[in-house]
Amino acid sequence: MQFKNPEILYFFWILIIPILVHLFHLQKFVKVPFTNVAFLKKIIQDSRQSSRIKKWLILSIRMLLFLAILFIFSQPYFSNKNATKLQHFWIYLDNSLSMQARGEKGFLLPIAVNEIIESVPQQSTFTLLTNDNFHEEISYLEFKKTLLNIQNTAKIVDLNSVFLKINSISKNKIKTSNEIILISDFQYDYNNKFTNVTPSFTAIKLQESQKSNLSIDSIFISNNANQNLTISVVLKNQGASKDNVPIAIFNDEKLISKQLFSVGKDTLKTVTFSIQNQEKIKGKVEITFSDTFGFDNIFYFTVNSTKKSNVLAIGNETDFLSKIYTEDEFNLVQNTLQNVNYNILKKQQLIILYELENIPETLSNSLQVFSNNGGTVVIVPNSNSSIFSYNNFLQNLTSAKIDSKIIDNLKITNINFNHPFFQNVFSKKVNNFQYPTVNQFFTFQSKNSSEIITFENNSPFLIQIKAANRSIYLFSSAINKKNSNLLNSPLIVPIFFNFGKFSFQHSQLYYYLEKENQIDVEIQLQKDEILEISNSNSTFIPSQQVFQNKVKITTKEQPSEAGFYNIQRKKEINEIIAFNMPKEESILQFLDISNLKDESNDINISSSISTAFQKMNKKNEVQWLWKWFLALAIVSLLLEILILKFYKS
Repeated sequence: MQFKNPEILYFFWILIIPILVHLFHLQKFVKVPFTNVAFLKKIIQDSRQSSRIKKWLILSIRMLLFLAILFIFSQPYFSNKNATKLQHFWIYLDNSLSMQARGEKGFLLPIAVNEIIESVPQQSTFTLLTNDNFHEEISYLEFKKTLLNIQNTAKIVDLNSVFLKINSISKNKIKTSNEIILISDFQYDYNNKFTNVTPSFTAIKLQESQKSNLSIDSIFISNNANQNLTISVVLKNQGASKDNVPIAIFNDEKLISKQLFSVGKDTLKTVTFSIQNQEKIKGKVEITFSDTFGFDNIFYFTVNSTKKSNVLAIGNETDFLSKIYTEDEFNLVQNTLQNVNYNILKKQQLIILYELENIPETLSNSLQVFSNNGGTVVIVPNSNSSIFSYNNFLQNLTSAKIDSKIIDNLKITNINFNHPFFQNVFSKKVNNFQYPTVNQFFTFQSKNSSEIITFENNSPFLIQIKAANRSIYLFSSAINKKNSNLLNSPLIVPIFFNFGKFSFQHSQLYYYLEKENQIDVEIQLQKDEILEISNSNSTFIPSQQVFQNKVKITTKEQPSEAGFYNIQRKKEINEIIAFNMPKEESILQFLDISNLKDESNDINISSSISTAFQKMNKKNEVQWLWKWFLALAIVSLLLEILILKFYKS
């Protein structure tokens, strides 16, 4: 038995009141003389004995009455020890794109919203977490209103971050009974792992009714001839094979081409469209097929007028640069140190210092201005480079410093595959390729740098020096054929191609929502001018860095809807870009939450929202006993009245 007001029990001393009344309230008997004395004695004895029984009965009933009153005000009950605490529900409702799937009762998200509203106790308080919002400690009415306004979002949340947020807030709610409920389809994510420190929670898995999905995975241009443009569409099929599926390609809502395709079970299929090459294309690919998800049946892309990156190489002319920086993607200019045209430096995106023995002060100052304006500098030293000259140049740009020259034959063996520089370059990690070698190299120090490629002794061969608004790459040795065989290695192509690729982030065919995307816009802004991103429904100002000849835009949180967007200055459109839904949401791979029970007894598993809440409500149900004690008090009072009225001494 538990008590809501246990402090009332301290008043048990009031039970002494009826005892005191019983002891001091003595009845006085009046003697009346009779002729028959023997008979009179008998009446007196009987009356005294009967009166004593009556008093003891009344005393017992009054003590029982006082005791019942004490228990009424202390409010005893039987229940879980946390039942009388204020009940607070922490509800995480997954509103990701995968919750657009259809279940047995309908679409998962709206059905979940309706069942939650019908099942939760209205007298409780709630904290609602979704993938894109957080509502702390709200009432039932506000909770209901918020639920009815929830929409699907492209944002994905790691469940570990949900628990961290709950723990950081709930630890201050001491007098509150907290119930944590996770409602999701638990689309599998390797980051969503439950640990031993995860608090007790109830997991409710919503099940989709279909086990098959066809989606547009990606798009690329496989041929960009003068007259025709070949667009390849990669389709991903999960589940049974599918035949005669219609697929169409549009340019700004105008149908260009349409065809049928078939795809095998659990395979990728590439469908190609040959269309007329145009300066700008607002492309949309659409498949007509009803399956688990509908959001991945449309894919947006744009083809803007071809823009080339400007590359300037200063040093002796080499053949390999012209083979890498081809005319269709780059404007390559090679100058010797004596013939540098300083007027074109500010128009470049990438400048390569190729094996210079000395770096003149004039060039050093110009490169400092170029780097400060967001340009990329690649430094390839000469075997006979002046350490003093190079250090004077480097100290103006970074904290790097060349120490000494080492004459030793070393292999280039280690590639940092996790570095962003090599993202999407290698299909797998290669550890047994033919290692390039160098005959001599320089050692250097740098506080803010990351290693891209290293020698077999783990000393750096190529590093990226991190500095504000700057991209600087530094080789530790010359790469000409006398000092190294790197030029004969296939590694040389991705290295120098990525120098050009990362020097200016031209707009791509498409971008994904909720990913960090960087776009360089070749434009000169006046003071207080900004770039905006807009479509017919919304306009927002992205994060942007302004340089002399470009603006670097970064997007992540916005936009939130797939489609076409204009990058514009005021009302002047500069570029058109396309955003699509994250393709991870199309994967039919879900976490088997039944195995969670093996990890902890504090994890409850359910497939029904209503059933889960019924169990929680029953667990926290309170059986109040004060009503029984009220009935006992009333019965005691009636007994006393009956005894006083009908029990004659």
